[in-house]
Amino acid sequence: MRFVAISDTHGKHNFELPEGDVLLHAGDVSSRGLKTEIQRFLDWFAGLDYTYKIFIAGNHDFFFEEASADDIQAMIPPELIYLNDSGVEIAGIHIWGSPIQPWFYDWAFNRQRGPAIQKHWDLIPANSDIVITHGPVFGIHDRTVSGLPVGCEGLLPVIQRIKPKVHLCGHIHEAYGSRQVGETLYLNASILDVRYTIANPPIVFDVDAIT
Repeated sequence: MRFVAISDTHGKHNFELPEGDVLLHAGDVSSRGLKTEIQRFLDWFAGLDYTYKIFIAGNHDFFFEEASADDIQAMIPPELIYLNDSGVEIAGIHIWGSPIQPWFYDWAFNRQRGPAIQKHWDLIPANSDIVITHGPVFGIHDRTVSGLPVGCEGLLPVIQRIKPKVHLCGHIHEAYGSRQVGETLYLNASILDVRYTIANPPIVFDVDAIT
């Protein structure tokens, strides 16, 4: 099964997407998290030609943190899958998604490092094949333009223990890239660069369906 991964589009949708079966978006679908921005993203995302379209929110996407679950669900078209500390199984492939990241100014889905954020990571099932978090693990795809590693120290050992086939993130635009570490392919699929310009192509990877 072919997956196409993107992240941090921030309302900019004028880029090419390759063919695939599943489209994954790792958050920051909007710029300011306004309901109108979210609606534009949902209309665009729903219209794309993929069998499955899965997304999480990011630190810019305030609507998804502030609105009620009923209001959010009422907006999401039935052909889209929204994950928020939750998972879905597709063709035997288990996918888990969370918008949470270590505290980052006063943006959405912030949690303090330590127990406050760890309780979210403890929810990740041991059988996860693909884990999507908005922020990176510590030390992989997490260096800012100044060279500072800002990934989550608590998330790294969880991913190392679970050993998913893929860990997908975004958040740190300048840390875009792909890196295989042990059994896990770590991806930062930020489409925009640090100047919020479309600069990076979607990342394509394959995971065998389990029948």
